Amino acid sequence: MPEFAVLVEGYQRFKSDGYVRQKARYDALASDGQSPPIMIISCCDSRVDPATVFDTTPGQVFALRNVASLVPPYETGGGLHGVSAAIEFGVLGLEVRHIVVLGHAQCGGIKASLEGANLGHGGHSFIDDWVDIIRPARDKILGSSSQDPQRDLELDAVRVSLANLRSFPFIAAREQSEQLKLHGAYFGIADGNLYVLNDKNDMFEVQ
Repeated sequence: MPEFAVLVEGYQRFKSDGYVRQKARYDALASDGQSPPIMIISCCDSRVDPATVFDTTPGQVFALRNVASLVPPYETGGGLHGVSAAIEFGVLGLEVRHIVVLGHAQCGGIKASLEGANLGHGGHSFIDDWVDIIRPARDKILGSSSQDPQRDLELDAVRVSLANLRSFPFIAAREQSEQLKLHGAYFGIADGNLYVLNDKNDMFEVQ
């Protein structure tokens, strides 16, 4: 299985090239710690790496990736809250000034919401549980005359995650005091286009 060896080869190229070119940056990050101004919540999808899409530098972005770029609503009950913990650390620990929710085209998590995960292992589906976050949006779209439910739900999922972010008291307070700005975005894999949600008209506009 050569796939891991390919990763190590990539690391070796990075160590001899990219790391050398940015050595001063890494030295500063090692001694001073991280203080990224931006948090990006994006999908696990291998085609949508936020560092690649936004051409970022080390230390610029605090990244959180999960299935379909989803944010659960604020709640303190049972269960493990990995996404909420990362959001808490990004906002209260690192004091990021922007949070970007990045959705994308051809999202498998969104497809699972529409059709079920169907992974064939016959056991409990963690994916189906997770994408239940957007069930009301899915049901609304499926009950409409949408010509492209997949894309419509991909876009609405970003809106749902933004609304759920605002259910966190410390986010609502920081947004109200203008210490924090929330952004919705959507990446088209096939065309490379980035769409940003306009807060004024609630529409995604190509950049």
